[in-house]
Amino acid sequence: MSESLDLRLVPAAAAAWAGAVLAVLAPGRVTAAVALAGGGAVVVLVVPALRRRRGPTTPHLAAAALALVVLLAVLVAGAAQRHARDGGPLAAAAASGWTATVRGTVVDEPVPLPPTWPGAEPQVRYTLTVAQLDARGRTTSARGPLVVLGSGDPPVVGATVAVTGRLQPVTSRADRGAAVLVAGGAPVVLREPGGLRRWVGAVRQAARAVVARVPGDAGGLLLGVALGDTSRVDQGLSQALAVAGLTHLVAVSGAHFAIIGALVAAGAAACRAPRAGQAVAVLAAGALLVLLVGPQPSVLRAAVMGSVALTGLLAGRPSRAPAALATAVVALLLADPWLALELGFVLSVVATAAIVLLGGAWTQRWSHRLGRGPAAALATPLAAQLACAPVLLVVRPQVGLYAVLANLLVAPAVGPATVLGVAAALVAPVWPGAASLLAHLGGAACWWVAVVGRTVAAALGAALPWAPGWLGVVALGATSTGAAALLLRAGGAADAR
Repeated sequence: MSESLDLRLVPAAAAAWAGAVLAVLAPGRVTAAVALAGGGAVVVLVVPALRRRRGPTTPHLAAAALALVVLLAVLVAGAAQRHARDGGPLAAAAASGWTATVRGTVVDEPVPLPPTWPGAEPQVRYTLTVAQLDARGRTTSARGPLVVLGSGDPPVVGATVAVTGRLQPVTSRADRGAAVLVAGGAPVVLREPGGLRRWVGAVRQAARAVVARVPGDAGGLLLGVALGDTSRVDQGLSQALAVAGLTHLVAVSGAHFAIIGALVAAGAAACRAPRAGQAVAVLAAGALLVLLVGPQPSVLRAAVMGSVALTGLLAGRPSRAPAALATAVVALLLADPWLALELGFVLSVVATAAIVLLGGAWTQRWSHRLGRGPAAALATPLAAQLACAPVLLVVRPQVGLYAVLANLLVAPAVGPATVLGVAAALVAPVWPGAASLLAHLGGAACWWVAVVGRTVAAALGAALPWAPGWLGVVALGATSTGAAALLLRAGGAADAR
């Protein structure tokens, strides 16, 4: 008999999301009013919950009280972070349009941008965590994220740099950075990254050199599938993957952690490691993957969710996927409320929730006809696609008609591409020859992914236009919900027969 899903923390996760959006986007007086109202509601709910330890209403009161406490916590944390961002010296200098030199640490991979005009020098975009601001002849201690738009050789993650340019204010409250610096040239490297960051930089650089020998689409995709690095994926292939519903393959997320974790767990079990030892090995592998690919929203969500699940395993308690996902959402939004507005984070959470809530039920109901493996292979992409399609309308008002079929076709290649790509990256700094062999084997799997993506995208009716805006999102959401309900009902009818 299947175990029922533990959904008790879902209201708290929803409250955290609402609090994060309010903290980032709402004016200060609105945030304060909601916080006061929520504080009063907590008092009203918590006192009865403490007095009535038993009874049918107690669990509901406790869940409501917890959700309100989480809402208040995220509101306060988000408001404090926004005040620090908007009230600091970086924001003040940007509001005045000053030319300044900033010193800070590079925290993400530089993203290449198209030149502003034909023949112009290519631009790059990266983020600094600023430590010092020099402007108008004064040196000021400054803290906060700063987006840099510059040219020249991009810096490596973890390097401490100095860069000069004109500061500009951010364009909306949704921007995480305190300001934008339009640099006049390349940054000056003050200190190279050390420790683990130095090792990660060496691995990524060696991996790029090895993968560069893999020709065509295969080489470009291999870096993306293994490390989330899409710098070598050309625009045509990127668009084809989007139409075919395969973009998630080059955005490292829970699937990558599941593949690597399963392989590590199998190896630890083969070495007769105890359950706690297996969990520690999987946790270490997950931490290593986070270091290699960087703190992308989907990576953070998958890493925190995996950590919560492993903590339950180490404590001898069975992990519950909905509770782990809800805990991950609350923890991440407390630390960084701006994640609530990032498309990658939203898609990651929505896809994982759909797989947990729908994929498992469909797999169980279809297994008696298809077998468990084929049923899971069909249920997982179908659940993710139905859930993510309304969210994707925000950036692309169309529906991929063959997305589920494309995901089914590439499923056998995803595991080998991920494992071989990560292995090639790890081996590259110490044994380039073996890394090249692994990269070519992984590239063969990526070649198939590219073939499927381009073929499906070129098929008739691959991208159906859909109404843009919130009306289209609501309409497609209702359509997806209806389709999911029909599939569950059909499965239940089949079980009854």
